[in-house]
Amino acid sequence: MKKIALITGATSGIGEACARKFAQGGYDVILTGRNATKLQALQTELTQQGTKVLTLTFDVRDKEAARQAVDSISDEWKPIDVLINNAGLAIGMDKEYEGDVDEWAVMIDTNIKGLLTMTRLIVPDMVARNDGHVINIGSIAGDAAYAGGNVYCATKAAVKTLTDGLRIDLAESAVRVTNIKPGLVETNFSVVRFRGDQQRADNVYKGVKPLIGDDIADVCFYVASAPKHVQIAEVTILATHQASPFLIARKL
Repeated sequence: MKKIALITGATSGIGEACARKFAQGGYDVILTGRNATKLQALQTELTQQGTKVLTLTFDVRDKEAARQAVDSISDEWKPIDVLINNAGLAIGMDKEYEGDVDEWAVMIDTNIKGLLTMTRLIVPDMVARNDGHVINIGSIAGDAAYAGGNVYCATKAAVKTLTDGLRIDLAESAVRVTNIKPGLVETNFSVVRFRGDQQRADNVYKGVKPLIGDDIADVCFYVASAPKHVQIAEVTILATHQASPFLIARKL
C-alpha cells in the first residue's frame, strides 16, 4: 500500500517541489493551495506519471475552509503518513514601526495560525494510529532577526517553537516531527516579499548560486525516509556561499 503525503502551499516553490519529489518516491499526494488552476495542472502532470493525486483548494488562513477540506477526504485517502506544513510567505521589508498591519496579519495567519490549523486537523489521526511524520518548513530567519525581517522572522521563530513543542507532546508516540530551516532559496518568495517587483527580487540572488525548491524537497524526502526509530528533529540548509542569515559571499 502506497504512503500518502499531504502538502500545503503546493502550487509553487518548495511545496511544488515536494509534490514532485514525494510522487517520484512512491507516495500518493494530497495537494493544497489557493490556486485551483495551478493545482489542476500539477495534478495532471503527476497523474500522467502514475501518481494518485487529490487536490484541495483552500487558504490555510481560513480555519473553517481547512476543516471542511480535511473532512471531505475519503477513506481511500487515509491514513495520511506525512504532513508537510509548507504554506508560508513574507511581505515587505519595512521597519517594524512603519509596517503594514494588514500584511503582518497575512504573515501571522498563514505562517503560524495556518500551520497550527493543519496540525490540529491531521495529527490526531496520526496519534491514534501511532504512526506519522510532521515536517514543518521553517527558516533560518527563525534563529535571529535581520534588517527588514521583523514580523516574518518572528513567525519563523514561532514555527521553530511550535515544532519543538509538538515533538515534546508526541514523545510518547511514534509520530515524528521535523523542522526544516532553509536559507537562501530561489523561488517566488522574494517576488511576493517585494510585492511583485521582479528586478528587486532577482537582486536577492545576484552573485551567488542559491538553493532551489528541489534541494529542500530532497531533504524533506530524506528525513521522511529515515528508519522509524530515527527522528531528525531539525535540519539547516544553506547555499554553499551562505554562512548565516547575515553573511553571503557574493561574486559580483
